[in-house]
Amino acid sequence: MSVRTGPARRFQRAALAALLLLCACSAGLAVAAAPAGAATLVTGSGSSYVALAMDDWVRSSQVRGIRVTYNGNLGSPGGVDQYSSRQVDFAGTEAEVRSLMNGDPDLPRGYQYVPDVAGAVSIMYNVRDAAGNKINWLHLSQRTVSKIFTGAISRWSHPEISADNRGVRLPDQPIKVVYRTGRSGTTALFYDFVREAARDVYEPWRERHRLPDRRIVELPERGPSGSFAPNIVGMTTSDAMAAYVASRNGEWSIGYDEFGYAIKHNAPAAYIRNGAGKWVQPYAENIAEALKDADLRADLSQELSGVYTSRRAKAYPISAYSYMMVQCHAGRGRDTCRGPYSDGGKADTLAKFMRFVACDGQVKMARIGYSPLPPNLSQEMVNSIARMTGRTAEQLSRGNCANPTFSGGLGEGAKAPDDPFDRLNGGNGPGGNGPSAGPSAGAGATAGAGAGAGGPGTTGPGTGTGQSRGARPVGFNGPASPGLGALPVLVLLLTLAVPPAVIAAVRRRG
Repeated sequence: MSVRTGPARRFQRAALAALLLLCACSAGLAVAAAPAGAATLVTGSGSSYVALAMDDWVRSSQVRGIRVTYNGNLGSPGGVDQYSSRQVDFAGTEAEVRSLMNGDPDLPRGYQYVPDVAGAVSIMYNVRDAAGNKINWLHLSQRTVSKIFTGAISRWSHPEISADNRGVRLPDQPIKVVYRTGRSGTTALFYDFVREAARDVYEPWRERHRLPDRRIVELPERGPSGSFAPNIVGMTTSDAMAAYVASRNGEWSIGYDEFGYAIKHNAPAAYIRNGAGKWVQPYAENIAEALKDADLRADLSQELSGVYTSRRAKAYPISAYSYMMVQCHAGRGRDTCRGPYSDGGKADTLAKFMRFVACDGQVKMARIGYSPLPPNLSQEMVNSIARMTGRTAEQLSRGNCANPTFSGGLGEGAKAPDDPFDRLNGGNGPGGNGPSAGPSAGAGATAGAGAGAGGPGTTGPGTGTGQSRGARPVGFNGPASPGLGALPVLVLLLTLAVPPAVIAAVRRRG
């Protein structure tokens, strides 16, 4: 027995040692395969406008070991409130602090504006024609949009809607205006556009409902003169707005929401007539073209009157940038800076996250309803990292930044589909007064390289103060998020397969 037992025990010990070595190697390879990231968790909240992009960035960052969370249900004002009271480490917003904080730009906590992506407010709708077929070709002038969302036009059969759609008379149904309840940066951005599009309609409406003479952050369900439109439906989040409009209950409704939510819920987005008289939808190439007429102040906050009135043929007029708000060293070129994060781990995590957003994070933006940052604003994001950490700013280039705009494109999904009215009206868009069956062509996105970088942005007429610069947006065909790779997967399979084989061999030897 002793002669046979000794070798068996030695074999067992050797097999166990081999198994432990294999497990250790597999753990080491797994660690090597996953990029090292900061252990400190960073939290953010605010804008629903950017939430779809932020969700994508957070998921992709986790693969790289960057620990970030974001709550996009509070809206820009709620995020700024939480940032100010130090409940979160950063905020997402489209509107400046001045317009969100009742005109008071001072926060107890220092901040800087960091542009993170370009986007657009789409006009989503759920309408049928006289035959009961769903319409996906609705065209609305800026003035018509303004009248609908101030209640001046309240039925789908209105002559001005018909005039925008080649004389097609829609069914005589009441228009349900879907809006965001509570305070919202998207509401502020959209009604800023409404004011510019038709001041003679907007101002009497604002005064009648006793709304503030600044950006409207919150719409009253009922005011001294009743509701702000005859037939309204309030929703608490952007996602809920789009889901309602796209649903059966949302028939005969219309709402305003970031274009990504229209894509997510398969709700059609209206063609809007721009300052050049062209009908456009909010795809990346149209967003990028419009934002060439955005003015950026010295603190990078945006002045958008030039966007609303842009005469560029492809410009979508309800386009805007979104921003992160983060801390920064005092005396680093921002009057609002008060000092860095006291926790160096949070600053390190945020720096990694922002660097990812500036470059790799822009790759899929056109596909999900946004437009990637132009090269100069990706660089501004990296400059913001330097103001936050006190380190020297990295210089971005095509060689070290995957943002497609560094290569002169906008990425997959950037190109807008053809306007179906162009095919029916000799390329001149809607017009005429005769009846029409209405086009049946869909408005689905087609993949394309997008617009080139173009020349310098022109200065819009706006009312911005301080130094301004053209925004010059452009696109992205960078690499996808890294996977685990073949080697770690092979090691994992071996780790799972070896123990049963070793145990079986030991039993046979015994």
